[in-house]
Amino acid sequence: MKTMYSLSQLATMLESNNAAMADYIVPIGAVHMLDDNELNVEGVPVTQALTTIGHAQLGSTLDIPKPYYDLLRQTDKGLLATNVNRRIMTKPTERKLIRSLRDEYRAFLSDRYQRIDNREVAEVTLNVLSGIPGVRVVSTAITESRLHIRAVTHEVTALVKGSKEVGDVIAAGVYISNSEVGMGSVSIKPFIERLVCKNGMVRDDGKLRANHVGRRVDESIEGLLSDSTRRLEDEVVLRKVRDVLRHAFDGAALQQFADKLSGTTQRHIEGDVTGTIQILGPSFGLQVGEQQSVLRRLIEGGDLSQWGLANAITRTAEDIDSFDRAVELETIGYKVIDLTNSAWDKISRAKPLALAA
Repeated sequence: MKTMYSLSQLATMLESNNAAMADYIVPIGAVHMLDDNELNVEGVPVTQALTTIGHAQLGSTLDIPKPYYDLLRQTDKGLLATNVNRRIMTKPTERKLIRSLRDEYRAFLSDRYQRIDNREVAEVTLNVLSGIPGVRVVSTAITESRLHIRAVTHEVTALVKGSKEVGDVIAAGVYISNSEVGMGSVSIKPFIERLVCKNGMVRDDGKLRANHVGRRVDESIEGLLSDSTRRLEDEVVLRKVRDVLRHAFDGAALQQFADKLSGTTQRHIEGDVTGTIQILGPSFGLQVGEQQSVLRRLIEGGDLSQWGLANAITRTAEDIDSFDRAVELETIGYKVIDLTNSAWDKISRAKPLALAA
C-alpha cells in the first residue's frame, strides 16, 4: 500500500501549506497573462506562475480548447498569452475564486466554491480515528490535487472463501479524500486491506460525498478572503465527517462484502488472458503500460478468477508513481468486482483483438 507521509510529516506539511495559502475573489478582467505565462492579478503585489491544474481551469473558464491551450504552453507562450488576454475581455466582470499556494496560482473556481481545506478535514479525521480502538492510519498523502488518508483495523476482519490463497483475510478500513482545488468532494469510502499482500481496494460506494458548493460570496467582497467567511458552512460538512467515521468499521458490512468477494473466486477467465486485458483496459481507462503490468501481475499470481484479476489491478497500483492514479487503480479493482454477470462474461471470454473475427 502506497504512502507519502508519516503522521508527523503530514501535520508539518498541512501547517506549512496553511500558512502559505491565500484566496482572492476578483473579476476575471483583473487577470492578465504575461508572455512567460505568469499571471498578474490586480491587488496582488507579485506575478505568479500557474500549476497544471490552474492552467487547465483557466483555459476551461475562457472556453479555450484544452489541446490547443496545452500546445501553445509547449510551443508558443506569447501566443497563449495573447489568446488568454483576448478571451478574458469577452467576460471581464465574471467573478472567480483564485486560490494560490506559495508562489503559484493553483485553482480558478466559481465564487460559489466552498473552501473546505485539507487541514480541517485531516484534523477532524485523525481526531475521530484516534478514538476508535484498534484503528490505525496506514497511508497518507498530499498531492497537487488531493489529500488522501487511509486507516484500517485488524480487529474487524472477514475471510474470502474459495480464494487460491489459503486464509485470504480482508480487514475493514476507510478512505478519506479532499481536494482544495476543485478536483473532488470531501469523500469517505469503505476501504479493505488484503492481509496476505497488503494490497488495498477502495470501494466506490462511498458513505459520504460533500461537494464544495456553498453560498455565492457577497457581491461587495473582492480581493483577499479571510477564513471567517466560511467557518459556519464548513462545520456542517465536518460534522457529517465525524458521524460517518464513527460508524465506518462495521463488521456485518465487511462480512457481506467478503461474501460477495467469495462469489468472484468461482468466476474464471474462460477465454484468452491477453484478450481479457485488451477488453478490460479501454473499458476502465487503463493505459497501455498499466495493462501490461496487470497482465504480468495476473500471470504471476496464478489466479485467473475475477478476484484474481481485481487483485492484479490493485497490485499494479503499487507500481504507479502517481499517488492519485494509484488510488484510481484501487477503485478500478473494486469496479471489476462489481461487474454484472453479463459484463464479466464478455470480458472473461474475450479473444486477443488481433485474432478476433
